[in-house]
Amino acid sequence: MLSEKYRILKSGTDIRGIASEGVEGESVNLTDEVVCEIAGGFALWLEKKCNKKSGDLTVAVGRDCRISGEHIADLVINTLIKYGVKVYDCALSSTPAMFMTTVDLGCDAAVQITASHHPFNRNGLKFFIPSGGLDHGDIIEILEYAESRKTPETKETGTVIAKDYMSAYCRHLCDFIKKEVNAKDYEHPLRGFKIVVDAGNGVGGFYERDVLRVLGADTKGSRYLEPDGTFPNHVPNPENKEAMKSICDAVLESGADLGIIFDTDVDRGGAVDSDGNEINRNRLVALASCIALENNPGGTIVTDSVTSSGLAEFIEQHLGGKHLRFRRGYKNVINKAIELKNSGINAPLAIETSGHAAMEENYYLDDGAYLCTKIIVKAAQLRQEGKTLSSLLTELKEPAEATEIRIKISDTDFKTTGEGIISSLEKYAKEQSGWEIVPDSYEGIRINFDKNNGDGWLLLRLSVHDPILPLNIESNQIGGVEIIKEKIMCFLKTQNGIVL
Repeated sequence: MLSEKYRILKSGTDIRGIASEGVEGESVNLTDEVVCEIAGGFALWLEKKCNKKSGDLTVAVGRDCRISGEHIADLVINTLIKYGVKVYDCALSSTPAMFMTTVDLGCDAAVQITASHHPFNRNGLKFFIPSGGLDHGDIIEILEYAESRKTPETKETGTVIAKDYMSAYCRHLCDFIKKEVNAKDYEHPLRGFKIVVDAGNGVGGFYERDVLRVLGADTKGSRYLEPDGTFPNHVPNPENKEAMKSICDAVLESGADLGIIFDTDVDRGGAVDSDGNEINRNRLVALASCIALENNPGGTIVTDSVTSSGLAEFIEQHLGGKHLRFRRGYKNVINKAIELKNSGINAPLAIETSGHAAMEENYYLDDGAYLCTKIIVKAAQLRQEGKTLSSLLTELKEPAEATEIRIKISDTDFKTTGEGIISSLEKYAKEQSGWEIVPDSYEGIRINFDKNNGDGWLLLRLSVHDPILPLNIESNQIGGVEIIKEKIMCFLKTQNGIVL
């Protein structure tokens, strides 16, 4: 059993903590000592996983641009070579590119130093092996080794080789666009396109410089391309309202055909059309589904639990695919798609509304740059037909209103309390007129409401890690969210152990 010191560092299938001073009330817990212990624990875990001595292992190490990134990467590298590991130092890199080192460079594993979209003082470690990212149990095992200071027995010195893998990664994206667009000017298939990028001062600036400009796109008006680990302009996060406003403004001010936005480490992406409309959340899932199902008729699109009813209808009735609404958490969605594939079911896309999108054709890797590349290819193909991306989404029914309310659980045993409330709601809902419990829910409880009761749906679920009950509500009518909210609050006010 992990102590609180190490347990708190587990964040889903990553390790994350406070790595830098600078935020009041937040003390560093991802200390140098802890980082070295985790790196040693990972070396032991990888030894066992690969059935190799650590002196025969090759690991790539990269980082995003956080202020603590270079220091933590050095700690990880120096710890790994202490056990004989051959290390490729990839320096500033995107998270998806680090996975691809296991494919292109034959690495046994890769480590990315990142905390995704979290504040500048946070950082963490994300691990990959050739089959993909690690799972919950793997992270626990690594942390257990770290806490007990278990490491490989090998005590020989490994080697460090500086590796510019990002250049190869960008060439792959360029070659893909050239081949798929197949323009008359083959080397410059994006000539005549104006595409702006907002990298939010994360590592995603490479996409404007080494992909779009190389292929002939006009990128004037792009924003915040230089890496700056303090993120001075806005949070690099496609789910953040300020970030999305920034890329929408960039598109409108520059008259761009398309806008692209990435999170800090580029495992997520979003887009904006020429009218400044966001292609994000349900619209992004819909567009990605259009692209994924083109060559996979009848395929299953796996999404997280908060996607809209209109999206399910769009995928199944307009695109002819199947929609499986699974649990939140990008790794949950990806693992479900892999499970389906392994059972013989065609599942070309696993995507979360946050922007994590993993395509079967791309190793089920959640890669924001690859997703945006697929979108750009489709935009270029449509332009040859005199159409736009927005034309693909005309049949998507979008809610009139939507909201998320995060209800705090005050009880210490928050999981038991949360599960009890969800169970009680199921019994309560069965007695209400105009309420319909959605069957086959993989997470929490989802309830549809008829036109006399708000004309929409709600999802109440329990957060995996935090004492929170997230409540998502959508309605097809103005004022419907408030109607549904009032109805569910009548129930929630009868429940103990929560703060409303």
